[in-house]
Amino acid sequence: MGEDLKEKTARTARLYFEGYKQEAPFELWRSFDKGLARDLSLFITGQMYARERIPHTTRQLITIAALTVLGRTEELKLHIYAALNVGCAPKDVAEVIFQCGIYGGMPCVNQALKVLRETLQERGQWPLALEA
Repeated sequence: MGEDLKEKTARTARLYFEGYKQEAPFELWRSFDKGLARDLSLFITGQMYARERIPHTTRQLITIAALTVLGRTEELKLHIYAALNVGCAPKDVAEVIFQCGIYGGMPCVNQALKVLRETLQERGQWPLALEA
């Protein structure tokens, strides 16, 4: 395992998750198995999230859509936070969530919008300036 992958993992983790106050998945994994947590982090954060084939903003909007439809609200919060960190506009995150209603139904949209609102409130970005 080269230092380059460790550095890329750390850089990507900072980009996405810096300032996130709740327990991150890595911390949960590490409490059970330090070696496996390192391996998972190097792969997920250092290789998958760090890929530059699509922009980080696109990657996070895709992740938000998938987590919304799956109803994975705890993980959704982490990735809404990451999306905002990499430059996604809150209105674009909301639009992606609304689009998920076609495939996942409105209950998953309502859950996800509550997570978005809570995240924006925590970051001091709520209420949104909405268009008429």
